[in-house]
Amino acid sequence: YKGLIMDNFEDLYSELVMEHATQSPYKHDLKSQNCSLHGHNPSCGDDITLKLEIKNGKIVDGSFEGTGCAISQSSTSIMLETLIGKTTEEAKQIIDIFVDMIDRKKLSKEQKSMLKNARVFENIKDMPARVKCALLSWKTLQKQLEDQNK
Repeated sequence: YKGLIMDNFEDLYSELVMEHATQSPYKHDLKSQNCSLHGHNPSCGDDITLKLEIKNGKIVDGSFEGTGCAISQSSTSIMLETLIGKTTEEAKQIIDIFVDMIDRKKLSKEQKSMLKNARVFENIKDMPARVKCALLSWKTLQKQLEDQNK
């Protein structure tokens, strides 16, 4: 998907979402974790545990475990793909941009590029029942990063 151009956005969306939902490289235990976060969406049963290794203010590794629909699982996987290697400050900024995208706010070209593959969820805003699924892991991590600064 890096540099891949497809004629039909829906094909790319479906393929990317299903790949991350069924074969996520981030769905495993993480022995080196020093941060564990739990997120639950009672309305549909999505349940995730994020495991992060944060060193010197940088997310150096991450994984997740849990169950849920293809949207929540793939969104979590793509979030980790997007944020691993970023500082916690960069991660907060990217999370805010993702939430703004889902909230139908206008994004600059630079902001969109910061989202990388997470942009495939842009049209989820047109599926209100799925919004919480896509946002679960992002909001879980957002709250943790905000709480760290208090």
